Amino acid sequence: MKHLIVFSLLMVPAFSGNVLRADQAHDDAVKAIEESGGSVRQIAADDDRVAVDFHLLRDGVSDETIAPAAKLQNVYEVHLGGAPITDNALAHLETLTSIERLHLENTKITDAGLSSLKKLTNLKYLNLYGTTVTDAGLERLTTLKSLEKLYLWQTKVTDASAAKLQKALPDLEINRGWDTGEQPQDAAETNASGRP
Repeated sequence: MKHLIVFSLLMVPAFSGNVLRADQAHDDAVKAIEESGGSVRQIAADDDRVAVDFHLLRDGVSDETIAPAAKLQNVYEVHLGGAPITDNALAHLETLTSIERLHLENTKITDAGLSSLKKLTNLKYLNLYGTTVTDAGLERLTTLKSLEKLYLWQTKVTDASAAKLQKALPDLEINRGWDTGEQPQDAAETNASGRP
């Protein structure tokens, strides 16, 4: 019995050390993102999830600017809209499985980059407006069973491919935008620039 108690007591500092290291990694990532001009903010006083925002930097963002985000904890939203990022940037996000909202509108994301999203099983909102995503990329989204809203205005996705995804994810709302007679966003999803 003594050995069991001593073993248990020895395990506590090891576990605590891992927690401290994770918190330090998170804090270091926040600092690096803020030093680059991005922001990390808690989404509410009673909710420790964070929103990460790079979209105001525009041309000041590169794929490597995103790298520190991989060490963040409890990420709810990542906003990269309008940033000149490529598919390589998405590799830094693929372990952040808590992400529910991802803005990739008007970026250089292609079909290949969407493969990095397959582990984001909590993703509910994805904005691909103004990207070069095609039908091939859309097929990579069929595993995202939590997806509720998808914006595809001004992409290269065809009606047939959108219908196929709709069949695979029947609860998904796909917004194709004005090109198909729809409005590109609803009022609740519009940011200050007028984009979803």
